[in-house]
Amino acid sequence: MENENTRMQSGEAAAEKSPELSREDIIVRTSFVGIITNVFLAIFKAAVGLLSNSIAVILDAVNNLSDALSSIITIVGTMLSSKAPDREHPLGHGRVEYLSSLIVSAIVLYAGLTSLVESVKKIIHPEKADYSFVSLLIISVAIAVKLLLGAYVTKQGKKVNSGALVASGSDASFDAILSASVLASAIIYTVSGISLEAYVGTLIAVVIIRAGYEMMTETLDDILGRRADPEVSREVKRILMEEPEIMGAYDLLLNNYGPGRDYASVHVELRDNMTVAEVDSLTRRVEAKVYRETGVILTGIGVYSHYTSDDEVSNIRNDVQKIVLSHSWALQFHGFYIDTKSREMRFDVVISFDKDAEEGLEIIRKEVQDRYPDYSLEITPDLDLSD
Repeated sequence: MENENTRMQSGEAAAEKSPELSREDIIVRTSFVGIITNVFLAIFKAAVGLLSNSIAVILDAVNNLSDALSSIITIVGTMLSSKAPDREHPLGHGRVEYLSSLIVSAIVLYAGLTSLVESVKKIIHPEKADYSFVSLLIISVAIAVKLLLGAYVTKQGKKVNSGALVASGSDASFDAILSASVLASAIIYTVSGISLEAYVGTLIAVVIIRAGYEMMTETLDDILGRRADPEVSREVKRILMEEPEIMGAYDLLLNNYGPGRDYASVHVELRDNMTVAEVDSLTRRVEAKVYRETGVILTGIGVYSHYTSDDEVSNIRNDVQKIVLSHSWALQFHGFYIDTKSREMRFDVVISFDKDAEEGLEIIRKEVQDRYPDYSLEITPDLDLSD
């Protein structure tokens, strides 16, 4: 098992170091493009905002600066996360990307809150703005640049499966919409004399705060450990169930150690007449297949025994399964074992998070015990880990 995982991780590392497949290089290059673009946009917008006395334009410039700073932190996080595993961090440093994202979200939140304060001040104490044709032209060009930048960064993010880049691309596209609202308020003021820029600034600030909050909660979910991606978990189970020897796949637990670094353990149900050599061959085969098709490294495969020769045991198992799954909150039944001589029975039950586990176990225990009063029961509650 260790040799297999070592080969998998070595292959992964080799792929990442390959020039044509370097995920880190693409992220860094794309982030540099974002930094340069946002810095220039911030300079031009800040100049326009100061000359025209427009709080909305100034806050738009602040938004560009926070985007540039976010890209810098993304680069640092990517470089640190790509460090090779060591004795203290045997599964690598991939989660550093999540910590860098947390810092970025804090910066965005701070920028949004300070922008909101300044906008509210302008609403209470309004000041006249003075837009020139050049100012309006610069804002228009900035909108076009942001749209192009958003499309480019999003495309690169999807190419290397970088959530940070995809989020930055979407943010850039949305920034273009915000800049368009600033342009619209400037045109309205120029034509009619009605000043909306402080209110537009407030809108921009609220949007920035919301973006920072969503980014922070997403990152915290990654750090705390979120539920496995349903598509990935279903694909892993599908691959396992393709093997004729495997009669069930349960308790799939995926641990994420950074983008593209997924480790998993699972229980499989096998016929009770398989030899250890056959089980060893099977597990090695499915480990390689799962990694090849999904990129998930199976670090452990537990085994449940499925009775094939005892009709009495099979009948009892089917009966107990029917009792357990008669409850909507009992999601899964597996790991059944019974010794008809010593009158011992044990099995696992996956209980929904909507149901109190202890209460659910007590209900199942009573119903099964009533049906089989001369058996001692051992029921293990399993978490609803994956779809």
